[in-house]
Amino acid sequence: MNKQLINKILPHLIAILIFIAISFIYFSPLLEGKVIRQHDKTTFLGMSKEIVDYRKATGEEALWTNSMFGGMPAYLISVQSKSNLIKHIDNFLKTFERPASQVFLCLLGFYFSLLIFGVNPWLSLAGAIAFTFSSYFFIIISAGHNTKVFAIAYMSPIIAGIYQAYRGKLLLGSAVASLFLALQLLSNHLQITYYTLIIVLIFGLVEFVYVVKERKWVNFLKATGILIIVAMLALASNSSKIIPTLEYGKYSIRGKSELTHNESNKTSGLDKDYATAWSYGIDETLTLLIPNFNGGASAGPVGENSASFEFFKKLQGEKYASQVIKQLPLYWGDQPGTSGPVYFGAIIMFFFVFGIFIVDPKIKWWLIFATVLSVMLSWGHNFPFFTNLFLDYFPGYNKFRVVAMTLVIAQFTVPLMAIIALKKVFENGEDQIKLEKAFKNSFYIVGGIALFFALLPGLFFDFAANSDQGYIAQGGQALVDALREDRKMLLRKDAFRSFMFILLSAIVVYAFLKNKLKKNYAFAALIVLILVDMWAIDRRYLNNDNFVTKREAKEPFKMSQANQRILQDRDPNFRVLNLTVDPFNDASTSYFHKSIGGYHGAKMRRYQELIEHQISKNNMDVLNMLNTKYFIVPDNNRQPVAQYNQEALGNAWFVEDYRIVPDADAEIQALSEFDPSREAVVDQRFEEFVQGKNFITDTASFIELKEYKPNHLTYFANCANEKLAVFSEIYYSKGWNVYIDGNVADHFRVNYVLRSMVVPEGNHTIEFKFEPDSYKMGNKVSLAGSIILLVFLVLVFGRELVIFYNKNSK
Repeated sequence: MNKQLINKILPHLIAILIFIAISFIYFSPLLEGKVIRQHDKTTFLGMSKEIVDYRKATGEEALWTNSMFGGMPAYLISVQSKSNLIKHIDNFLKTFERPASQVFLCLLGFYFSLLIFGVNPWLSLAGAIAFTFSSYFFIIISAGHNTKVFAIAYMSPIIAGIYQAYRGKLLLGSAVASLFLALQLLSNHLQITYYTLIIVLIFGLVEFVYVVKERKWVNFLKATGILIIVAMLALASNSSKIIPTLEYGKYSIRGKSELTHNESNKTSGLDKDYATAWSYGIDETLTLLIPNFNGGASAGPVGENSASFEFFKKLQGEKYASQVIKQLPLYWGDQPGTSGPVYFGAIIMFFFVFGIFIVDPKIKWWLIFATVLSVMLSWGHNFPFFTNLFLDYFPGYNKFRVVAMTLVIAQFTVPLMAIIALKKVFENGEDQIKLEKAFKNSFYIVGGIALFFALLPGLFFDFAANSDQGYIAQGGQALVDALREDRKMLLRKDAFRSFMFILLSAIVVYAFLKNKLKKNYAFAALIVLILVDMWAIDRRYLNNDNFVTKREAKEPFKMSQANQRILQDRDPNFRVLNLTVDPFNDASTSYFHKSIGGYHGAKMRRYQELIEHQISKNNMDVLNMLNTKYFIVPDNNRQPVAQYNQEALGNAWFVEDYRIVPDADAEIQALSEFDPSREAVVDQRFEEFVQGKNFITDTASFIELKEYKPNHLTYFANCANEKLAVFSEIYYSKGWNVYIDGNVADHFRVNYVLRSMVVPEGNHTIEFKFEPDSYKMGNKVSLAGSIILLVFLVLVFGRELVIFYNKNSK
């Protein structure tokens, strides 16, 4: 092979090997055959159990599950579609076992993105480490937010590809952007895709301003047009997920409510209080520089040198104190709870501020705007005017919760700005005096902030947490005083730690500027400093303790005696309400049974309203109509026991009467006082189905479930005369069809969430089948879109490889 070609490729091969090594060293338990235990992965196993079991038994996709919240589409949980051929590329990129594959992809994606921005390979390596080892990335890996992790990993190449397209390499940039957009959409975390779009829009707006100023319309319009086309191909490739999800979104909690109460809190999507529940504090933003600025995670450890240790030691001895101090309420920020702070790295924050002074305006302004917007949006209810502006008027923004997540935008822009700033330093193309002045000013600003809080941590804060009042009410003022002293200590220590990393990195760069340190040594020093800084913080929240054996991982939930008792019931379809857990934030019940509750961020809007207005108030009539056959309750020893509910109405029944109500408000209210065994509450929109009909009660008629599948329910009805049947199944018009004796029939909604239909006189077989047209159409579009996209990618990348080889093999 040509030496020139080897020299071109070698740095990238070394970088890839380093990325592999870093990924597996950090997650070394993988090499011992262990797997990571993640909360959301465990809950996923509960959520998807019925879907996965059906897939294994039949080889087909259920598309619907009755295992949680009464029933909901399965494509919001787990559906495997073969129509999107991009999946094969995704599988190849995820060759390594998680979470090593997640870290590797994030490192690789940001590395190649920086190369597109013209950064040296070794500085790109440093930047990839800085981006990937941001604490938030490891915190969400620990939690099991796997789709979000992959979506973030694919974010940087999307933006880099768009940047490349506008900088002259139109086809290559468009190919890179479309490939990774298709992969990101495949990850199915639309919130991260939405934030990626925000970055792209800000970049495009700044680019447009310069186009107007420089009058270079042709290239801009050409790039924009082609990027729109390839973005549509990426969207088309993922239509099997996107089309059904968008259709369902209108009926989920991310869609507009029909209820009219509490209007000031409502949007066309999520309620404002729900969307902004996790809002980053304004002062909490300083965790980007000082990780323990607000105490770290909600529960965290302190050492034996702490005030809390001394308090517990005096209380019950040293052994007791050593145990208790491992989990203390140290967080004193504005969020209701947190798994840890968002920390970008002291070194990266230092060079980000440096970049504000020296990076070219055409690049720095969109990075600054995106960063500032990201931070301001993360403040949520702490900055209500700005947040409400976006919730009310910015398309799509109110569909997503946890506004603190907007910091992923800054997680990309901050290290990008920092590394581009360092690129300017090492290129030696800047005015030396101007460069040194900007460098010193940045050190004074960022280093000064860190040093200030190291020396005077208590000048502006009292370190009081929301949880403190509970301890004080129980006479625990002394404990609270100790906790506040330890929170202050944590801030001081991490502020000093950040200052030292800023100082050391400043020494490295300044030594290079003064020709006291060679460039390669400076690169190596910065890589080591950034890695050491970030690695140590990440280990606080994700370490070897998060790993378990594969046998333990295969048993996510233990079978209780209550579960065993309920599973002895041969009835194939009934529901369980588990009151030994938080039923509406729990997937363990769904693992064993069809649950009244569940765990999902996009449950049906009407079902959520039923929870809020009726189920949470213990309305037994509502629970009975949902066929809640068992309750799991704690006994005197707080062990779960099963209680049989004799009043559950079963899978289907006939009612003799109906009540027409004008709107959703009246419908939900009517459930407070009605007998579901004899009456159905009908919205006036469905009045035509029952208008003028009289349903006579008799003892001979009956309806019963004969066969159960999650997506196909078969009933037999014996009717002495025309009957009004109510089914204890969730109404969803976008897919459920009903057939009487093989012929399509009509059904409608009653009792706010249930299905109903008029059954004619005689003996009939009634079948409900889940047949969503959106899924069928989505698969067809997905197959066509992914084929066209793959052809485009092969042609563009093939052409680029030929050009690269010919250029470097002479």
